[in-house]
Amino acid sequence: MRRTIVALVLTVPAAIEFHWGADYRLDEYSLNAGGRPAQAVVSSSPSYRVSLESIGEPVIGRALSSASFTLQGGFGPAYLPPGEVAGLVILADLQTLTWLREPASTGYNVYSGSISSLPGGYGSCAAARVSGISWIDATAPAPGSGLFYLVTGVNRLREEGTKGYAAGGAERDNSAPCP
Repeated sequence: MRRTIVALVLTVPAAIEFHWGADYRLDEYSLNAGGRPAQAVVSSSPSYRVSLESIGEPVIGRALSSASFTLQGGFGPAYLPPGEVAGLVILADLQTLTWLREPASTGYNVYSGSISSLPGGYGSCAAARVSGISWIDATAPAPGSGLFYLVTGVNRLREEGTKGYAAGGAERDNSAPCP
């Protein structure tokens, strides 16, 4: 018996992939490019019924499942919130910053400020939605002063990760996030 597993994607994916094997086939479909159709979307058969009426937030508070299917509510499993970005290094040219890739992030925000302003607001936005894991800043600090940098991750839902944690364990404030 060959089973078909269907994954419903509520946004338009960059590329739709189809996977299959001896016992299964996995197809991905986009429903109205992420919008709710006027007639709603209800998929059903004698063994299941799926109705999706929400985007971003869970339709239901918990996952639905049976022996033959599982349906998660919302985008939670697909788009995890970004974690703390680690490994920030300034290279020998004193202009190039690089950091480790944060798995849930599709872009990064770079914050910068004068060392004398710390702890304060932990910097202002120097670059928004950097696509890679490096950025160049040609700003030269005034003699006798210095600059600091913080990098945060941003996921596909534009949720921004933390600026890290202060010595006492409290999360650093981000009252002026990058646009």
